[in-house]
Amino acid sequence: MSAIPQNDSFVEVILPLTLHSTFTYRLSANLLSEIKVGKRVIVQFGSTRYYTGVVFEIHDREPSYQQIKAVEEVVDDEPIVTHDQLSLWTWIANYYQCSIGEVMNAALPNAFKLVSDSVLSLCQKEIDMEALTDNEYLLIETLQVAGNQQLKQMKKMFPDFKLHQLVANLIDKGIVAIEEELREKVKPKLVKFVFFPSITFSEWCLDAAEKTRSAKKQGEFIQKVKNLSETAFEAFYTEKSVFLKQFDLSPSVYGQLVEKGLLREKEEEVGRIETYKDSLSGLPNLSSKQETVKNQVSEGFSLKKPVLLHGITGSGKTEIYLHLIQEVLDQDQKVLYLLPEIALTTQLVERIMAVYGDQVAVYHSRFNIQERAEIWKALAKEDSKFKVIVGARSALFLPLKNLGLIIVDEEHEGSFKQSDPAPRYHARDVAVYLAHQMKSNIILGTATPSVESYFNAKEGRYHLVELNSRYSGVALPEVQCADLSENYRKRKMQGVFTEFLIAEMKSALEDGQQIILFQNRRGFAPVLSCQACGEVEKCSRCDVTYTYHKGINALKCHYCGQQQAVELVCSNCGSADIGFKGFGTEKIEEQVRQLFPGVKVGRMDLETTRGKHAYQNIIHDFSSGKIEILVGTQMLTKGLDFDRVGLVGVLNADQLLNHPDFRAFERAYQLLTQVSGRAGRREKRGKVILQTFTPFHDVIRQVMHQDYKGMYQNEILHRKNFSYPPFYRLINITFKHTKKTLVDEASQGFATALRAELGEDRVLGPEYPTIAMINKVYQKDLLIKFERKISPGSIKKVLNKWKSKYLNETGFKTLKINFDVDPS
Repeated sequence: MSAIPQNDSFVEVILPLTLHSTFTYRLSANLLSEIKVGKRVIVQFGSTRYYTGVVFEIHDREPSYQQIKAVEEVVDDEPIVTHDQLSLWTWIANYYQCSIGEVMNAALPNAFKLVSDSVLSLCQKEIDMEALTDNEYLLIETLQVAGNQQLKQMKKMFPDFKLHQLVANLIDKGIVAIEEELREKVKPKLVKFVFFPSITFSEWCLDAAEKTRSAKKQGEFIQKVKNLSETAFEAFYTEKSVFLKQFDLSPSVYGQLVEKGLLREKEEEVGRIETYKDSLSGLPNLSSKQETVKNQVSEGFSLKKPVLLHGITGSGKTEIYLHLIQEVLDQDQKVLYLLPEIALTTQLVERIMAVYGDQVAVYHSRFNIQERAEIWKALAKEDSKFKVIVGARSALFLPLKNLGLIIVDEEHEGSFKQSDPAPRYHARDVAVYLAHQMKSNIILGTATPSVESYFNAKEGRYHLVELNSRYSGVALPEVQCADLSENYRKRKMQGVFTEFLIAEMKSALEDGQQIILFQNRRGFAPVLSCQACGEVEKCSRCDVTYTYHKGINALKCHYCGQQQAVELVCSNCGSADIGFKGFGTEKIEEQVRQLFPGVKVGRMDLETTRGKHAYQNIIHDFSSGKIEILVGTQMLTKGLDFDRVGLVGVLNADQLLNHPDFRAFERAYQLLTQVSGRAGRREKRGKVILQTFTPFHDVIRQVMHQDYKGMYQNEILHRKNFSYPPFYRLINITFKHTKKTLVDEASQGFATALRAELGEDRVLGPEYPTIAMINKVYQKDLLIKFERKISPGSIKKVLNKWKSKYLNETGFKTLKINFDVDPS
């Protein structure tokens, strides 16, 4: 980069706004030595508001407009965003039709984003004031005296301070918190450490004998301490929790020892990134077939193509990944391992850490903002110890350097697609672009490839590798149907269970095997209706029925979260004849407990996994045999590996087939095959029971025969005939507003304008989706279909032109128009 004239220096700054541009600010001479691309800066936007932005470019091009605000402050000592990240942000903004500020907002942890309205609060009661700088001391003293303060108020109090840099340092030290942290109840991780007073061992023993003469429990502790060597006594410094277990002390006895001065304690902040404490196991051995597949994957890498690894469930794809990871680490490069669900990180991280220990970092949304910021900063360092990064889709945004391999596990999963807010990106597709950008290899792995990925492999864009046998040599599970129509007709149903499924469950339990029961609907019952007039209880804010949750005895909307008490009479006709229809995981769990009293039953759905370690605890309990029957939604179908699962029951397979979506059959096949794959993964062949009203449906038969290619052939034919991906591209446009008439008028006018420019056949709608109102906001969709040979850029240019026109017209300024490129 050429030298910048001292008096005419400007920076382009990315701000977390929806406006499609960066913003130009003047750079004063005293900040020139501090500024770098990728650093955070504080700038004023508008008349009063201050934002944290990221420097995108430094230049000497003076803007044509007169009033150019200056950068207020540089926050960081070193850039927190790399050039590669900024390049990726730019591509995402252009491809997915959003602002680069929206990408920044999604990418950066909240701890990195300060605004002038942020409220500062002390989060430590006892602060070592002597360890603070003069400016830090004044700021902390102000908060102690005046209480919580807004950043903009502090700016007025201390106009000469580099306030935002000062606040960022204090946040890092865990002394202050900002408003966002308070909402998430984030506090620094403080741990108490225990040590002995600074006296000799013999002096301590004499003092202890005198002070604990009449206290039996304390005396027992003293005897245990006397078994320590003098060196161990002097060097003793351990966490309180470890100390209590080591000496078998109760908290009350411990407190008495501290009061008598026989023990000292000190509270310290510790890092949130957990260290691996177990011994390493080394790489697993590969079978001859796995070794062959690994070599085929390497051939694909040599061709500089993404590799699609189509390996059936239980074929040992993870073992192959571990060997590929080792090859990358041997070249002193890093690996990004993407998973669609947080639930999958629990088992997988344990397996990867058993091989690579503390070289593994985990990153996903269940971490609080401080933990995410800590991992980000650790990865940004040139000498970072983390070589393998495992995470959900947001891990794509981390400051990844020297990246040698990206693994996208379960690449078919819809969870890789971000729906709201913008950017509405697909992590798999962004990963493919990132690999191209950083010249790294990428492997997409799954037992049930997406139609688009398999098509790309068949067309030669991807290198296809297939693994068609299970690692242990065990056959794929036997899949059978239980005909719901027949069972209802003959009155053989027991609750939601067919006679066949109950018999198989009894048999599995008698053999000491575990059972998984799958129903992709949480709650107790999805509908509460009046038997007299047919009235259904609906959410007043959304176009959906309430779901009854028996655990809280309330009706709950799964879209806006609104709850209401269960009324004993119909709100329409006053009848007391009301009842529940349908069933969710909560009802299944209750009925299983009734059918199999004494059997240990667990449930895995959104309600039972809200806590940070909830997934881990449930999976651990199931793996260790503390749970014999596990009921759950689709989160338990994805890549989890259990030794003793002998039976999988799908309570209502038809529910998956009846969605108004061109991908419905593909997704039904994927989900049913994936959940089937949890059975019989070790020594004994498993069994799967699909309860269905349509046992001869094509998808049901394809699942029974593990016929992926048959499903693919059907789907690819339909999509070619009806102009859907992968033959056509899609962009979905959603119009949102609280006024239905405005949504109707705007969407219809927009459609007419687009048809004039793009052609009648490329514009479908507008139509209301199945759920037309969410949280009192109406939404209407317009679908754009266009051939792959047409440049997406030309289509997007037309869309952006009309979006800008509509949002600037009187009457439509409050309308929201969202673009979803490649909707899933």
